[in-house]
Amino acid sequence: MQRRVLGLAIAVVTVAAAAGCGSSSGAGGSSSSDGEKTTQVKVGIIPIVDVAPLYLGQKKGFFSSRGIDLKMETAQGGAAIIPGVLSGQFQFGFSNVTSLMIAQTKGVPIKSVVNGTASTGDTGKDISGVAVKKDSPIKSAKELAGKTVAVNTLQNIGDTTVREVVRKDGGDPSKVKFVEMPFDQMPAALDGGQVDAAWVGEPALTIAKGQGARVVASPFAETDPNLTIATYFASTKLTQENPDLVKKFTEAVTESLKYASEHPDEARQTLTTYTKIDGEVLKNLTLPTWPAEYDMASLEKLASLGEQDGIFGGKKPDLDALFS
Repeated sequence: MQRRVLGLAIAVVTVAAAAGCGSSSGAGGSSSSDGEKTTQVKVGIIPIVDVAPLYLGQKKGFFSSRGIDLKMETAQGGAAIIPGVLSGQFQFGFSNVTSLMIAQTKGVPIKSVVNGTASTGDTGKDISGVAVKKDSPIKSAKELAGKTVAVNTLQNIGDTTVREVVRKDGGDPSKVKFVEMPFDQMPAALDGGQVDAAWVGEPALTIAKGQGARVVASPFAETDPNLTIATYFASTKLTQENPDLVKKFTEAVTESLKYASEHPDEARQTLTTYTKIDGEVLKNLTLPTWPAEYDMASLEKLASLGEQDGIFGGKKPDLDALFS
């Protein structure tokens, strides 16, 4: 784990240095048929239910009406998207907030620009859960200590909140062994016994439950019912050099979040355009909430947990600078 943290630190510092010489504000521009200039904007995302408003907003014209030609590119997790934003591969990225905090404490020049997604607050029906095989002896969060748990990326909001539910249930969070695995591979890994448990996000969570998996903890809702999970962010270089683009993107995302919240059936159907789900999975999966604003109290709690678990290397994230 220590080697991995060191490797991440070296990677982000190297990319940050490269970004200083690159062009993270260089979104491509072109003219539309009516003569108005449009700007191509690439966003690094994870193909999970959380980003449905982005696709729905694109379909509804919330971005094109502001001169943005939106393009989405997928990655495994927020930790992988951050270097892409710094290098200029993406103008914006979607990341869990813990990964953003870690990056900031390492001096990576990024800034959150608009909210992304939040927990449902329902411990019985949230957008992620720790799942185990049907016949697993694991019955509660504390029993995850000493077991192997899959997360989509290490050092992110997944392992942070899993450690918290283990701690709250009386177990030793330092004894949990985390391994990286894409969400869509987790149901098969659970079924095949490759891992003892998996922190699974939707739609993979519903797929896993359909194969008989049991949910023994809901880390998001149990950590904070109003938990801000992820946001859209940019490099500070982009926010300084092209504030107009950032403003338009933020307005378009905000409109998309509100529309998705008010039209959940449309948001659910949008999932078929970028994930391979349909039928019963589409019908039964849980959608997140999409508030337009961050919940700062929940962000402060995550920062406190990160400090407690030592993932910030002794430094404290500046939440006002990162999320204001």
